[in-house]
Amino acid sequence: MEKSKFEKIEKKWQNNWEKSKIFQVKENHKKPKYFCLEFFPYPSSFALHMGHLRNYTIGDVIARYKRMNGFNVLYPMGYDSFGLPAENAAKKEGIHPKKYTESAIKKIMEYQKALGNSYDWSRKISTHEPEYYKWNQYFFLKFLENGLVYRKKAPVNWCLSCNSTLANEEVVSGKCWRHEDTEVIQKELEQWFLKTTAYAEELLNDIDKLEWSDRIKTLQRNWIGKSEGLLIDFAIKNSKKKIQVFTTRADTIFGVTFLVVSPKHNLINELAKENKKQVEELSRKVQNEEEKDKEGVFLGSYAINPMTKEEVPIYAANFVVAEYGTGAVMAVPAHDKRDFEFAKKYNINTKIVIVPESGAQFKAISGAYVDEGILINSEKFDKMKSRTAIKVISDYIEKNKLGRKITQYKLRDWLISRQRYWGTPIPIVYCKKCGAVPIKEKDLPVLLPEKADFKVEGNPLQHVKEWTDVKCPSCKSKARRETDTMGGFVDSSWYFLRFCSPANKKSAFDKNEVKYWMPVDQYIGGIEHAVGHLIYSRFFTKALRDLKMLNFDEPFTKLYNQGILYKDRHKMSKSFGNIVTQTEISDKYGIDTARVFLMSVASPDSDMEWSDKGVEGSFKFLQKVLRLSELKFRKENEKDEHKRNLTIKNYTKLVEEIKFNLAIIELIKFTDYLAENPNKKGYEDLLKILSPFAPHICEELWNKLGKKSFVSIEKWPEYDEKKINKQIEEQEKNVDKLIEDINNVVNIIKEKGKEASKVFVYVLPKEKEIYSNEVEAVKKRTNLDVKVYAVNDKNKYDPSNKSSKAKPGKPAIYLE
Repeated sequence: MEKSKFEKIEKKWQNNWEKSKIFQVKENHKKPKYFCLEFFPYPSSFALHMGHLRNYTIGDVIARYKRMNGFNVLYPMGYDSFGLPAENAAKKEGIHPKKYTESAIKKIMEYQKALGNSYDWSRKISTHEPEYYKWNQYFFLKFLENGLVYRKKAPVNWCLSCNSTLANEEVVSGKCWRHEDTEVIQKELEQWFLKTTAYAEELLNDIDKLEWSDRIKTLQRNWIGKSEGLLIDFAIKNSKKKIQVFTTRADTIFGVTFLVVSPKHNLINELAKENKKQVEELSRKVQNEEEKDKEGVFLGSYAINPMTKEEVPIYAANFVVAEYGTGAVMAVPAHDKRDFEFAKKYNINTKIVIVPESGAQFKAISGAYVDEGILINSEKFDKMKSRTAIKVISDYIEKNKLGRKITQYKLRDWLISRQRYWGTPIPIVYCKKCGAVPIKEKDLPVLLPEKADFKVEGNPLQHVKEWTDVKCPSCKSKARRETDTMGGFVDSSWYFLRFCSPANKKSAFDKNEVKYWMPVDQYIGGIEHAVGHLIYSRFFTKALRDLKMLNFDEPFTKLYNQGILYKDRHKMSKSFGNIVTQTEISDKYGIDTARVFLMSVASPDSDMEWSDKGVEGSFKFLQKVLRLSELKFRKENEKDEHKRNLTIKNYTKLVEEIKFNLAIIELIKFTDYLAENPNKKGYEDLLKILSPFAPHICEELWNKLGKKSFVSIEKWPEYDEKKINKQIEEQEKNVDKLIEDINNVVNIIKEKGKEASKVFVYVLPKEKEIYSNEVEAVKKRTNLDVKVYAVNDKNKYDPSNKSSKAKPGKPAIYLE
């Protein structure tokens, strides 16, 4: 089929779907609801590549399949349209972020519509629109009223490329998540936070309710990081102050040989009697715990071990963060790998306090002993098992008021302040008399000023005086607006709720609509947001529930993480210069070919390598489907019925399990069968079950049959178990095995430099008819002339007496 023909068919059916509004939905309590949603995209590009298409096709196949199975399907699309790239474009190219963003959205929508996805476009949202971000401000005020928002001066992550703060979840291995080559530094700033820690325990416990991958669940559990342990007081030598240290390993306290504090520790100025310049340098660095290079500096101060009364040196190091725990850790190099490496680097002594129960000798020379064992060098706790000693020593420390038992979380409160223009304005003004004053709800939204100078250094909002200079809502004195805007993750933490009633002007969402549609039944997106967006959305849902706005605990019932698309061994992306665009493929092969290929190469949750040959293969398959329409159909026979029902059974199960690559194999086999055995019922059902993957071609062929309906909303075909003939199934397997055996012998002959042109097949008399009916199939798949004989046929050609080796279901063969 020529390019113009593809384009004509695709546009024809896209227009027909749009005119007929067949994908628009509303509440219908007579049908089960199904909310299917992909992570909504950030419009940072004006084109889509095959990696994007893979994500969107997964969602569309699921939505179409569920719709045909009688579900009332909500499948919307929107845009996460606030963010840094638009502001960078404004600074570099002089394009206003709004103009840049809306142009990008318009172009991406064109591409998405050309993909043929069955979105309900009437529900489109964009987070940069005041109708949307008004509700970000509303939630901020409600959270503020309920103690879930606060402002404080704190060391924050600062990206020099973004020229803005980053949340902890946006720092990956010490680098900015958007600028992978930019080291993140630390700054002291007054910032706004959402109190995610108020929900730490519930966020952790409810992970078990989720139908998510074990990998994502583990990432979230580790990020929340619940620890039950001790807060121990270490006195500072020659000072009345103490350093508090949290530990889960009370059994190792007799092995502490030094303490390590954050360069941002609140006592750092008092502790740093030496090496102050090195401490300042350390304080500017952010170090991930998994990073290998641990840097530290001796502070010239000592602490007193409360159990041994020994003096231990105090170091500052880049792997201890002030915001985590107490900002100080006790170091036990003989029994902790990180501490061992640090002690070895800075020549600090070690002290063994646990040895293997087996009595095997252990010396802390080559590494740390981190397993369970028996205590030594631990005074009255000697010979105690280490697991038992954790509780016994913890009880002793608490009883003697040397510390106390606590539960601690690694999860930190969510930093939402950003020093940039293109985001939701924080609805606060600062008054010299009243302090930080919230804007009244009736005055929302606080709109971004249209005019701003994007060439200035730092945040453009700070320089828009007509916007910043206002009157205090309380006392009417001169006041100044907050110029920080909210981070983009605020926008994406509730957008799924807005899809339920996107035109609502009176509230963020209609409670009845949300009650009907939520939670999202199937959410689809990448693993990169495991500890960012997915945790924030869960927090938002729980907070809104407690404000009586929602009646459920979790936003996403099922989560499906698609794999990464690679080309030339690199992730497909503009930065690697290896993208294959949507139009490159659709112009040459049609968009249905791209859809089928992207779903057929590997399981959708697995990584896959782009293959031009693979695209050709998918194109040939769809060409074969097109050729079926030109065949003369006969009436369905028993074998046809068996084949159709078995295909529907196997295929439906695989689609339900999102094993699309295996499902397409079933389609290919059934198409091959129909090419040899054309029947109308089988062909009609093929078009129905293929339509989620190749909707344009299937609509065209369905229409060619004289059908007035859309195949996209036809009822999914059901299989009849009684029509599946196990005997026929077994016969098919035997024929497949015969063909495999013939081809294996052909290959052996070729290796010997010979060629075969004929195959003689010897079968048991009762199987003669079965194999004779498959002669054409065997010819086609072996490229040989085929002759079938019963073993008792006196006139058979059998020069090597191969017929004597025939067994039930396993014919003998002879090639020449």
